[in-house]
Amino acid sequence: MLRARGPGPGALLLRAALGLGRRGRSWQRPQGQDTGVQVHNSLTGRKEPLIVARSDAVSWYSCGPTVYDHAHLGHACSYVRFDIIRRILTRVFGCNVVMAMSITDVDDKIIKRANEMNVTPASLASLFEEEFKQDMAALKVLPPTVYLRVTENIPQIIAFIEGIIAHGHAYSTATGSVYFDLHARGDKYGKLVNTVPSATAEPAGDSDKRHSSDFALWKAAKPQEVFWASPWGDGRPGWHIECSTMASEVFGSHLDIHTGGIDLAFPHHENEIAQSEVFHQCQQWGNYFLHSGHLHVKGTEEKMSKSLKNYITIKDCRLSGRSLLDSCLHCCFDSIAEPSRGPKGKQDLPLRCDLHGGTTDPVHILHKGLLNRVTQLPFWSKDFLKTFSPDVFRLFCLRTNYRSAIEYSDSTLVEAKHLLLGLASFVEDARAYVKGQLTCGPVEEDVLWERLTSTKKAVKAALANDFDTPRAVNTILDLVHHANRQLRAVSKEASGPRSPTVFGAIISYVEQFFETVGISLANRQCVSGDSSTVTLRCVVDELVRFRLKVRQYALDTPGAAGEARKRQLQERQPLLEACDTLRQDLVTHGINVKDRGSAASTWELLDPRTRHQKPGDRG
Repeated sequence: MLRARGPGPGALLLRAALGLGRRGRSWQRPQGQDTGVQVHNSLTGRKEPLIVARSDAVSWYSCGPTVYDHAHLGHACSYVRFDIIRRILTRVFGCNVVMAMSITDVDDKIIKRANEMNVTPASLASLFEEEFKQDMAALKVLPPTVYLRVTENIPQIIAFIEGIIAHGHAYSTATGSVYFDLHARGDKYGKLVNTVPSATAEPAGDSDKRHSSDFALWKAAKPQEVFWASPWGDGRPGWHIECSTMASEVFGSHLDIHTGGIDLAFPHHENEIAQSEVFHQCQQWGNYFLHSGHLHVKGTEEKMSKSLKNYITIKDCRLSGRSLLDSCLHCCFDSIAEPSRGPKGKQDLPLRCDLHGGTTDPVHILHKGLLNRVTQLPFWSKDFLKTFSPDVFRLFCLRTNYRSAIEYSDSTLVEAKHLLLGLASFVEDARAYVKGQLTCGPVEEDVLWERLTSTKKAVKAALANDFDTPRAVNTILDLVHHANRQLRAVSKEASGPRSPTVFGAIISYVEQFFETVGISLANRQCVSGDSSTVTLRCVVDELVRFRLKVRQYALDTPGAAGEARKRQLQERQPLLEACDTLRQDLVTHGINVKDRGSAASTWELLDPRTRHQKPGDRG
């Protein structure tokens, strides 16, 4: 069993369950380059200066998914939050991040689910791994430098376990399992949650472990389970050992940053630290552990999770016939090209893809048996990304500190959507002012320049303070509020000097900030070589110009006065009504036309999820 080493705020229940004691070794401040950022380090429970070995190669290991089911918004929240931090480190503080992410593609849950679906664990894991990557791309999460699959690192994991045994901190059993000996680790265990093995720990009863708190490094094979050969017999890795091994394969004996959800701090990250420091015989393997808060369902204290059945998947996971065919072909040809990649003991079996019925014949995939197995999978779910855009979800995440629990509800997402609409509308109005398409009264230019300068300083200071994105966003919103208030002072005729430069600078800074954190306020870029997109934009430009000319003709009555002018306006009223109807109809097609008085009209593309907003609505 484990005992805790000292009471502390927020951990009473955990420590009561584990016993009481005192905190272990202190954190060692690393040598290297100071990034200028203070981060909350879970190893110390306080903010520390983020010092990395090399700012041009910051080592970052991220615990990735166990690919046995769909990813949900709870997962997405953690990955989006750390993606924001990665972008800030890179683009604001000049670090070049080398990120490795694990893919757990063999695990108890994967094996259980595969048996339920009557497919191989490899085919199930491959399917959900690809879906996870598509989900992350849809949420604009940058891919890691490298993905690391457990099944591709079995020899390295075995060697890592052998190293731990050689240092006297693990033992094998008669059944072929290997366990980490927490008793041997002693008071060096418990850097994250202040727990150490009890000196009076009892044996683990009917288990073959020496003590109940010891954890598995290698699990002996069970009947009908996937396995690999090892010095201790057939089996497969335990959960914690995979991350220690794969992180060490890429980064060696020292790691700058390790991230994951707060639920991974204990036991997963705690056990990673123990394994890695024993293997490398070092005092401090990971220098900074950053943990993100849970996504909670509104009105409850429950985190969003599959076990509680309160989760929302990221997007519609329905597979088309083409994507299913691609998945099956990928499985078949991988096994044909690299049969040695399969688990030990399986290489003499006929090559097969159980996902599409057991054949490796690509022609057979086209036959009616294609969907037999796949239709058993629950691919029908609430489609979050049809309701809210990735940018809205990202702004939703930005408005709380990454370490805080965040409450999910439609109302909080709608609030984020309205904020994003307001920001985009301000940028378009400010751009119209810069182009001379929007007239307003005199602008307090000196005040705006001063606010822009102070905003830049305040935003960088907020981001340097443990990535305080809520304060940074609020500072930006305050700048936009004051700048927008000056644009609101519209008059029929321009008066006094114009100040386009300061508004151009504000547009540039606001767009740059949100682009830094992965949010696009305007969709004006065209894909290179996409002639259809270019043509469509040209057609819309011509249409808006033609409509403007019609409006100007309908409103212009030179030489007419009194009753004659009134009669002309009445005769041309149907033209104005037709222009209004066209503007309203275009909104249903995602095009928002804004009339800037009678002198100019501009247009913008609307996100499909916000087309029902009124044109120009700032929420």
